[in-house]
Amino acid sequence: MIAGEGPRHRDRRGRGRAVSRPSARPTAARPLDLSADRDSALTLVPVSRETLDRLDRFVDLLLTWQRRINLIAPSTAAHLWTRHIADSLQLLSLEPQARVWVDLGSGGGFPGLVVACALAETPGAQVHLVEANAKKVAFLRAAARVTGAPVSVHGGRIEGFLKNPPKVVDVVTARALAPLPELLGYAHPLLKRGARGVFPKGQDVDAELTEAAKYWKIQLSLALSRTDPKARIVVVRGLEPKSRPASDD
Repeated sequence: MIAGEGPRHRDRRGRGRAVSRPSARPTAARPLDLSADRDSALTLVPVSRETLDRLDRFVDLLLTWQRRINLIAPSTAAHLWTRHIADSLQLLSLEPQARVWVDLGSGGGFPGLVVACALAETPGAQVHLVEANAKKVAFLRAAARVTGAPVSVHGGRIEGFLKNPPKVVDVVTARALAPLPELLGYAHPLLKRGARGVFPKGQDVDAELTEAAKYWKIQLSLALSRTDPKARIVVVRGLEPKSRPASDD
């Protein structure tokens, strides 16, 4: 057999022919071209050159880790900048004076790590990222090192973090963590101490607000989303639990 050929099979005339084998080496995935989506995102939410540099490093790291763990839904990867980066950055305009943020269930860093990249040059800025998944915690810590963003990563459940929260919190946020009634329950310990809630929500926001109103007295406003005309951002400035109706027993 000639070196490099597959095994020989006999044809009908008895002559040998080499049978090629499929290559064992997988074809490398073609890198995503996110340049157009990046431009669209920066049109929606312009940032400084320094912030953009941090965000570029963050995106590169996220795409590398995405091959091992799901940090974003694969179907949204081609629109990472508009769907995730710009969607997170837009929250800053709703609370421009806020310096200390708490992001519950940070996942792949949205919105908290992105917010921190934008606040990196702001004196006194600090973003607390709370995440229970150990692999995502490792990613967030790697992203903090790569970007130099002012973050503290808290690995563990939200309930544990809230037992000893930061003394000062300006804003508490969460993205795709839970329906609003449950989310308000998580955020209440911080909201009752004076923090504001800034919660991106999708097209079902009205139904979630109706359900939340059964359990909470809420002072809120709704802001339009720059990235999704059907979405809204719920800004909570006051929250009290409603007393439960007396039992008939």
